Amino acid sequence: MLARVGSWEWVIVLVIALLIFGPGRITKLAGELGHSIQAFQQGFRGEKPEDNEDEIA
Repeated sequence: MLARVGSWEWVIVLVIALLIFGPGRITKLAGELGHSIQAFQQGFRGEKPEDNEDEIA
């Protein structure tokens, strides 16, 4: 049975992720995850996703 994950466990996971990926990569991954979630929600609602070519790097 899985136990609930407490705040200290999340802190440890965050520190390990920072050590592995570095702060710059974590920020980029979080931004990409946010865009993916937004596109999924727009698609689920039937809206056409807006493509911003200026943001593509």
